[in-house]
Amino acid sequence: MSDTYLELVNGGLPATVAKKLGLPRPARLRRTDASSVDRPLTPGPVLVLSDTHAAAEADTVAQDLLAWDLDVRRAPRLSDHERWGAVVLVLTGVTHPTDLSAPALELASVLRGLAPGGRVVTLSRAAPAAVATPVAVADEMPPALAAARLGVDGFLRSVAKELRAGATANGLVLADGVGVGAPSVRGGLRFLLSARSAFVDGQLLQVGTDGGSEPADWARPLDGAVAVVTGAARGIGAAVARVLARDGAHVVGVDVPAAGDALSAVMNEVAGVALQLDITADDAAERILAVARTRYGHLDVVVHNAGILRDKLLVNMTADRFDDLLAVNIAAPLRMNETFAEPGVLGGAGTAPRIVSLASAPALAGNRGQTNYAAAKAGIVGMTRALAGPVGRVGGTVNAVAPGFIETDMTATIPPVTRQIARWGSSLQQGGKPVDVAEAIAFLASPQAGGINGQTLRVCGQMLVGQ
Repeated sequence: MSDTYLELVNGGLPATVAKKLGLPRPARLRRTDASSVDRPLTPGPVLVLSDTHAAAEADTVAQDLLAWDLDVRRAPRLSDHERWGAVVLVLTGVTHPTDLSAPALELASVLRGLAPGGRVVTLSRAAPAAVATPVAVADEMPPALAAARLGVDGFLRSVAKELRAGATANGLVLADGVGVGAPSVRGGLRFLLSARSAFVDGQLLQVGTDGGSEPADWARPLDGAVAVVTGAARGIGAAVARVLARDGAHVVGVDVPAAGDALSAVMNEVAGVALQLDITADDAAERILAVARTRYGHLDVVVHNAGILRDKLLVNMTADRFDDLLAVNIAAPLRMNETFAEPGVLGGAGTAPRIVSLASAPALAGNRGQTNYAAAKAGIVGMTRALAGPVGRVGGTVNAVAPGFIETDMTATIPPVTRQIARWGSSLQQGGKPVDVAEAIAFLASPQAGGINGQTLRVCGQMLVGQ
């Protein structure tokens, strides 16, 4: 599904008229596709800045970026013909909110030189999580330190809302003890700098451990892994299958028998295995495992993508609409994870277990006519958090991706005016593509994301309502 308005305002007379009238002018995003990864990594030099206490860590980050053949600089100087491809702001040393002023103003001085599709990425430390009961004295954080660290979050999200021309701002939030050179920090930084994160904006991704490992080939980080994708016949699921295959994975695609022809076409395209299966069946997980192990010997990655819509205002909701949706969207993943989350079930040939599920940004913020859908997708987030501990203890991860407005056959049925308003309801002023969601899933499934666990990553272009 294409955005006709976006195409019109990016050239010729319509662009001039839109500018004069002050209409939204969304930019064409720098993104990948399902068959190739864009090169170079950034559209210009990378500037590394820091707070006064984090100069040494900023030097480490700069050295790591140099290893990727990037033009990395520590001083904000550009020649006349250059634009910054990215600015990395290392704020791991802030101890008081006033420490943010100098690096924030230094960033301000270079933002006009940011290239279209450029990136701003912050590295910071985690503030204390909300707790229901008082924490032990030994675990308490000085209020000024907590204020400074959470202040970075508010600063970053606001920067993201100010950027234009397809540029984005995101952050990595490191747990204490996680070094800026940890594999998952480097992996997360590479994802956020790249075209893979085109529709990820205003988001802060937690890196909780030093876990993870760098792939032998950044272009094929899933080489040799075996992944199952439910709901793989079309839309986001088909895009996930294509991106995982592009990144080197063997893919088992699952969908209902009614979608058999479409599923077969996608699996033939990616040289994968098609499995016609209703995921609400009690033995769904066992059947998936049997197919994967028979064909490839093991199963490493599970992507819970399958879902349905049964929208209705709550006053008009019927039991079958509510119950059918819950059965597919949350009860089935819960039941299957009783098998997949067991130690030793996922992972093999040197790969770590990965479970990635589809939540929903609009549903998490609440959406009219979607009480059942919001309940299920919020349930996905709860399931993800609960499984992170047990799966993490055996070296795996469980994460979720929450898409915003994505251009699919489903959203194409929305009335045109409503659809356009939904597109404009993000900082990027447009809808995402299925490949944007797929790239986020592939990243979370990759070895370099091993230190990211229990997280929900929004792929929503920074929706103006909610986080």
